Amino acid sequence: MVLMMELIKKAEKLAEEYGVEYYEVRIARISAVNLQMQNSHLEELSSNFEIGIGVRAFSGTWGFSSANDLKRGEKAIETAMKIAKVMGGDSRIYIGDPVRDEVEFTAKKSFADIDLEDKLLFIKEIDRLLRDDKISNRRVSYADGIKEQLYFNSLGSEIRTIVPRIRLSFSVTAKKGMNMQTYWKMFGGTGGWELIESANLEYWTGFVKEKARSLLDAEPPPSGEFDVIMDPELAGVFIHEALGHASEGDAIKNGESILGDKLGERIAVEELTVVDDPTLRGKFGSYIYDDEGIKGRRVEIIKNGILNEYLLDRETAAYLGMEPNGHGRAQSYNYQPLVRMSNTYIEPGDWGFEEMLGEVRRGLYLIGDKGGEVDIANGTFMFGAKEGYLIENGEIKAHIRDVALSGKILDVLMSIRAIGRDLKIEFPGYCGKGQWVPVDDGGPHVLTRALVGGLL
Repeated sequence: MVLMMELIKKAEKLAEEYGVEYYEVRIARISAVNLQMQNSHLEELSSNFEIGIGVRAFSGTWGFSSANDLKRGEKAIETAMKIAKVMGGDSRIYIGDPVRDEVEFTAKKSFADIDLEDKLLFIKEIDRLLRDDKISNRRVSYADGIKEQLYFNSLGSEIRTIVPRIRLSFSVTAKKGMNMQTYWKMFGGTGGWELIESANLEYWTGFVKEKARSLLDAEPPPSGEFDVIMDPELAGVFIHEALGHASEGDAIKNGESILGDKLGERIAVEELTVVDDPTLRGKFGSYIYDDEGIKGRRVEIIKNGILNEYLLDRETAAYLGMEPNGHGRAQSYNYQPLVRMSNTYIEPGDWGFEEMLGEVRRGLYLIGDKGGEVDIANGTFMFGAKEGYLIENGEIKAHIRDVALSGKILDVLMSIRAIGRDLKIEFPGYCGKGQWVPVDDGGPHVLTRALVGGLL
């Protein structure tokens, strides 16, 4: 705290000297554990502690500097201000009012109190549970970390946050001849050891093994346009990738999004509401304040089919004549904040899964996320699913593998016929956009229409 007060005084003096309009400083203390095991071989075991400082200064444009040693904090402040002054520019940012607050996400059982040896024994047990004669490869990944951040800016804001995050994932690959199929499961969130301790690991390790083995005998998918039911995981990744990125303020500002001129317009069926909410308790993408000192809040990107809001930081909010909504996020203190999602999901409807099946004469039920790509400028996407099933006359039939879903984003949103009531937001991961930040996504089952084909 003494050091922070010294840096505050120094920053005030340097801002006056360089004529800087606005500045902000983040001081982060991060402790992290990472364990990686493949086929009983320990590939990574690390336990690290890091302290660093990141500084942004604004004078018509941003200047940024960082240091992994607080003794160089004053130099980082001065460098950021020099860059802002020299570069110049005519951009604007939202300033707002000062904020003073201290917040902490609490854990029922802190993972900091669990010995590293016990964590290693934990992943060894998962590795043991994944063993099987038909499984050719198994992998277990565990990570936890506590980030304590002190934030202050030229307005007089002083914010201290403490956020613990934990994540566990495991995968298996089954092989028959030249055919290889992989399946996986993830757990995690903002909280403590209880988030994974409560998982039924015997069930889930058995589940992923059975899925990988069964996919070896699954059929290739048909090709063409079909009615498609997306499960909560695939619906979540679709809405994150295809809609969430298109609603980020920098994409709007730079003219790179199909949603740039559609605010207030209907872009989906009336039953659809899509939310990004960093305030959800315990989710992997949750936080109280973003990395610009703005309190995160629930944003209804689509409300009853209408494009209702964008995700904004200080700069994009000023550009669009709006207020920021707490979506300026940075990977760490040595990165500048960018407009990013948090927990993105589809609000539940009132359909049951069996009712949804009854609407499909010939179509597909697609499950899980296997990666893909999206072009938010022309509004097209392609995602792979972990697995799928043919649907004939309302009944689930043949198991299919290596299946991809594609189409035009807005066409798919307008083709939605049913939204389930079985909301799930439990798919913790990292979103890459030049930087990696923790996110979560999800939704209920969703019935729509899209192109289906095989994965190469």
